[in-house]
Amino acid sequence: MKFLCANQKNNKFLFYLKGYLSLLVPNFFYQFYLPKILESISNNQLKKIKSRVNYYNKIQNKIETSNEWKFLSDLKLGKKGKTYFFDAYSITRFFKNYRANFLFGDINYIPNKPSFVKSRPISEKNQNSILLKLNQVRHFVFVNDKISIEKKKNILFGRAAVHQNQRIDFYNKYFDNQICDLGQINKGTNHDHWYKQKVNIDYHLKHKFILCIEGHDVSSNLKWVMSSNSVAVMPKPRFESWFMEGTLIPNYHYVLIKDDYSDLEERINYYINNLDKLKLIVKNANDYVSEFRDRKSEKIISLLVMEKFFNITNQKKSSINFFC
Repeated sequence: MKFLCANQKNNKFLFYLKGYLSLLVPNFFYQFYLPKILESISNNQLKKIKSRVNYYNKIQNKIETSNEWKFLSDLKLGKKGKTYFFDAYSITRFFKNYRANFLFGDINYIPNKPSFVKSRPISEKNQNSILLKLNQVRHFVFVNDKISIEKKKNILFGRAAVHQNQRIDFYNKYFDNQICDLGQINKGTNHDHWYKQKVNIDYHLKHKFILCIEGHDVSSNLKWVMSSNSVAVMPKPRFESWFMEGTLIPNYHYVLIKDDYSDLEERINYYINNLDKLKLIVKNANDYVSEFRDRKSEKIISLLVMEKFFNITNQKKSSINFFC
């Protein structure tokens, strides 16, 4: 995705326009160029990105193709899930009409058959959840933050839709706390006294600490927070996406708080009084995000995740050895 000079969300109109225009290009053009793209990957580049490919697609042994999987041609543009469709289609069109299973939406469980998903539980047994970069127009926003952390307010800032128990629990504990500026952006709940209007990303970035608590699956604001000069504050993540939240290191990439949030004040005050350590977290987070800013590399990795799947299901021979 593009990186925004004005710190705002990605433009969905332009995303959809590009997606609809891409439907006019025949798939055989993409399938013709796929071998050339794969051949262009140097050994050094392959070595660097293979670990990510195998992280997203953890299947290590050959498996049989299932007749229950749909053909790629069955992946159709519907009334719902358009962002998921366009992101998936931008990769599937490079391949012939092979079989695969796709689960769109906030997937917070491990399916019983190998499936391409946006998100999955962090687990050693999540091999059936194959990650693709889906719904990236919402999730992959990066910012240019010109405010140094020294000039930011010593406040934990948070604005979110508050539906899930984990968010309700946090607001119950800290909505009135002086170290926080919290607000829920949805109405029609039994806690509408927490309601505050939405604010733009620039307003968030006036604060040293930004709350990143998971909702149905991953925290959608974590990417742009980690690309800024502010610091994400959150419990250890339970779900992961293309951003590989499962590889994030507590108190290195973000400020860790306990699952019951009981140490929040202690952690915030510690980093207020240890600004050098907070600045180091900012640097580590920015370095982590930089890997996802290379659009060419991101495209190649996406193609290889799918290339590996079709190879291990014996639908396509590949010149790449994914298992060494």
